[in-house]
Amino acid sequence: MENSSTEMIFFLGGLNDTRRNKLIYFFCSFFIYLFTIFVNLTLLVTVMLDRVLHEPMYIFLCNLCVNGIYGATSFYPKILLDLLSDSHIISYNACVTQIFVVYSYILCELANLTVMAYDRNVAICNPLQYHPIMTPGKVGKLLLVPWLIPFVEILITVLLMVRLPLCGSMINKLYCTNWEVVKLSCIDTRVNNLYGYGLVVSHFIQALLIVISYFHIIRTSVRSKAGQSRFMETCLPHLITLTTFCLFTSFDALYARYGSSSSLQGLRNFLSIEYLIIPPLLNPLIYGLKLKQIRLSVWKLLSWKVSALT
Repeated sequence: MENSSTEMIFFLGGLNDTRRNKLIYFFCSFFIYLFTIFVNLTLLVTVMLDRVLHEPMYIFLCNLCVNGIYGATSFYPKILLDLLSDSHIISYNACVTQIFVVYSYILCELANLTVMAYDRNVAICNPLQYHPIMTPGKVGKLLLVPWLIPFVEILITVLLMVRLPLCGSMINKLYCTNWEVVKLSCIDTRVNNLYGYGLVVSHFIQALLIVISYFHIIRTSVRSKAGQSRFMETCLPHLITLTTFCLFTSFDALYARYGSSSSLQGLRNFLSIEYLIIPPLLNPLIYGLKLKQIRLSVWKLLSWKVSALT
């Protein structure tokens, strides 16, 4: 492994096949990143400024947008620098930091989607008990828990990883991941693997509970036209978000461990970054287009800004 005077250096091999079109990739990535930040901030500011939107559902949506910005920022700045550079390297400390942020983003996303599913379950299946159940204190706890638990889980993951002595320096991805670093270990990684499988099983059960809650929501919604309309407006965007996120993360996790290293580099790159690009970009767009109150508030905010400029 390469050593500087103070720390180890990793080589990122994901960009080896993109040398000829670096500027095109750079500008595309740069504008996607800016647009991702813009749409998430627009939704955040809209909810903050419009008192009509100061309801648990919209507050939880803000938490999802904050996490989207957090996840996008874990990936874009580094890849943009690499696209402007001929050497694609990352220090050990920066690699560990990126792993922590990327993985905590993933688990925070799933935790936020779980909270939003719980909120919709209470709102549709127990509408008369919604406000007694979703008190300000409980909403505050449901905002903090999706951050605290994933941070603890990933902190343990990182601590198990940094104890390993490494016998290599090549990471064949666009960014650092826990599995790619663990594969470079000189010693047995059974503890890391067991903890990783434990996380996978626990979060699979978490996703299963979300699915079960949606069966209850759908069963309640089909009883009336009003329920069906409410489901289509408030639950369908969440269901789309949940499905796409789970599919993307599952594909990447399975491909990282069992996929062929001889397949096209472009395919491997796409499978490894889709959950870092698509959910943060699409989440605010899906909710902004589907939720009528959000749509009206965004239009009001943009109209006010245009009138102020003119």
